[in-house]
Amino acid sequence: MELTFATGNILTYNADTIVLNLFEGVADPGGATGSADGATDGAIRRLIAGGDFTGKLNQTAILYPTQGLSASRVILVGLGQSDAFSLDRARQAAGSAARVARDLGAEHLASIVHGGGEGGLDYEKAVTALVEGTGLALYRFTAYRTKPSDDKELVRFTVVELDENRKEEAERGAAVGRAIVAGVTLARDLGNTPGNDLTPVALAERLSDMAAETGLSCEVWDEKRLEKEGMRTILAVGKGSANPPRFIILEHQGDGADSPVAFIGKGITFDTGGISLKPTENMWDMKFDMGGAAAVAGAMRAVAELKPKQRVLAVIAAAENMPGSRALKPGDIIRSMLGKTIEIRSTDAEGRLVLADAVAWMARQNPIAAIDLATLTGACVTALGNSASGLFSNNDELVAGLEAAGERTGETVWHMPILEAHRDQIKGDYADIKNTGGRPGGACTAAAFIEEFVGDMRWAHLDIAGTAWTDKSRPYVSKGGTGVGVRLLLDWLQNRT
Repeated sequence: MELTFATGNILTYNADTIVLNLFEGVADPGGATGSADGATDGAIRRLIAGGDFTGKLNQTAILYPTQGLSASRVILVGLGQSDAFSLDRARQAAGSAARVARDLGAEHLASIVHGGGEGGLDYEKAVTALVEGTGLALYRFTAYRTKPSDDKELVRFTVVELDENRKEEAERGAAVGRAIVAGVTLARDLGNTPGNDLTPVALAERLSDMAAETGLSCEVWDEKRLEKEGMRTILAVGKGSANPPRFIILEHQGDGADSPVAFIGKGITFDTGGISLKPTENMWDMKFDMGGAAAVAGAMRAVAELKPKQRVLAVIAAAENMPGSRALKPGDIIRSMLGKTIEIRSTDAEGRLVLADAVAWMARQNPIAAIDLATLTGACVTALGNSASGLFSNNDELVAGLEAAGERTGETVWHMPILEAHRDQIKGDYADIKNTGGRPGGACTAAAFIEEFVGDMRWAHLDIAGTAWTDKSRPYVSKGGTGVGVRLLLDWLQNRT
């Protein structure tokens, strides 16, 4: 879809479909919506008076004006209560309108900026939200369809602004939105790709190509290099598979500052549970067990386009967890990169194992702060459902920054504890630690396990097991891999202090 920007009156703009908006409970619309109402002889007020449109968040109504407007179709979208309006609600409204337009067969959609008027949202950020919501709502994963699709697609989307003095702001906001959409699209594509095609080697090749295209640096470590570096936890998880593990390093140099901001992704490209085999039901969706890696890859794709001054270093620990003849077994004891010994109680607690060496390696790079993302525990899904990611950290400032980013992006995080009791649960009987502390507090004990490898590094862990995949579409989130974490990381990066 082509993204363009135009200045002028949207009522006379030459697009087949335009988007206008209204807050809930407003009987006499103003702004562009009021002008459209006047041009159509009160058509919008009649909708409101008849109870057909209330302005409830994401509600839509369609008008086919016969006079006063250049467009042949108007989509009116509800913004909800004005005192509850936010960037995420602007994103939702944009997504709701975009999907209606696409399903109606629109080819060129033009929209005003939701909440960008006097006294509303920050204008540049409102433009970003508009572009994000529109682009993300239109996402489809069609790579494996063999028959020609009759799905309708928007060809062009235009942001229309009446005030010519806001052109530069709008173009900056649109550029950020475009980069975010590209990053989230990459993350969703990776999460939706089946495990037979997205092996650790294939993931490394794909990200190496992406880095070459966008100007990031990329280094990929194979089994020999992993052995040389002492990354035995990653090697141990990958032993049972014919598809070998990989360690992927992506870097944006920024202004060349010595200390980077760090992202770390769990990249289990398929998880059978290993010898501790998962039940057959729903195992198919374990292709998304690399959701943390997908988020990191998507964030770095956007970083490459946005080019922040801050140096950003990202790593992905990629492996396939299979029950082959060489697979890790319950009761085995392995030694980590730090020399710490780990007793394996469940081979299905493998994500924390690959993160152990990845986190330890990152700590040696002395980052300003490090954030790991992982589809780590069903316990986190039990605790928080599918509406929030679990947040664990050793730094209050990092927690506050991620919570604020979650509120702005709609990718909610919920701060959870690592108590001394959780640390006690993972103390080993025959080794230093064990890789699971049992069912009670499972998300907390998993975080406590990763904490063992953090050292003095400022660190946060995001358990995205409940948010990286969805069986139900939402206004700008499509069914399947959600790409969660991309927008959160970018927002935190842009707003960190």
